[in-house]
Amino acid sequence: MRSNDPDAEPAPDGPRLRPLSARSVVLSLLLGTHPPELPARELGRLVESFDLGGSTLRAALSRMVAAGDLRRTDTGYRLSDRLLERQRRQDESVQPRTRPWDGDWELVAVTATGRGPAERAELRTRLTALRLAELREGVWLRPANLDRPLPAALDEVAERGTTRPARPAAELAARLWPLDAWADEARELLGHVGRTGRPAERLTLFAAVVRHLLADPVLPPSLLPAGWPGDALRAAYAEYRRELEGEVRSLVGGS
Repeated sequence: MRSNDPDAEPAPDGPRLRPLSARSVVLSLLLGTHPPELPARELGRLVESFDLGGSTLRAALSRMVAAGDLRRTDTGYRLSDRLLERQRRQDESVQPRTRPWDGDWELVAVTATGRGPAERAELRTRLTALRLAELREGVWLRPANLDRPLPAALDEVAERGTTRPARPAAELAARLWPLDAWADEARELLGHVGRTGRPAERLTLFAAVVRHLLADPVLPPSLLPAGWPGDALRAAYAEYRRELEGEVRSLVGGS
């Protein structure tokens, strides 16, 4: 759901919303559909409301199949296996699985040496996606309140464990994550939910909402600033997804 347009300008009174490419529109629709597959005709009818023409869509679909983003089916298009993990992460950003927090923190200490820049960057991306934050180079932490195991593959490059830092937990969380900045942007996005009506604008807005939710550290409530808007932002996106799924069902069911 990410656009790579570096020239996107922020709205005069709103958050920085990056216009979605044809590829991003198609991925946004399929990532929000369960199962992630749509007949070609219905996909074409859907994207019309997002200001995309048939020739633009056909070119985008051809490139996406060639790139391994999509698989062609007997009737339409489906997300590739590679992107199913992205859909899982997106779903978890809306409904993260948590457990009561007892004060423990997850600890990942990177031990592998001799890795090139690309390998180091890829590992950082993986650890960030697990909602860990880097205390210092190679030392990653987060409160152990997420109901998910760390991947066993981490054992090849790091030592895993739990810890209870001496620093007060709320102080440490504020050092590891820009909580106030995240909350400010979330409130800004929420402020535009009710003022954005055109389908293309709403898809662009909620693509930004999903990106923001993926960056939510999902901390225990006791470590969050007062008035944390995470739940409200998730509820707004869940409502939009129900709206979009209703449109998909009406098209597919009426075909």
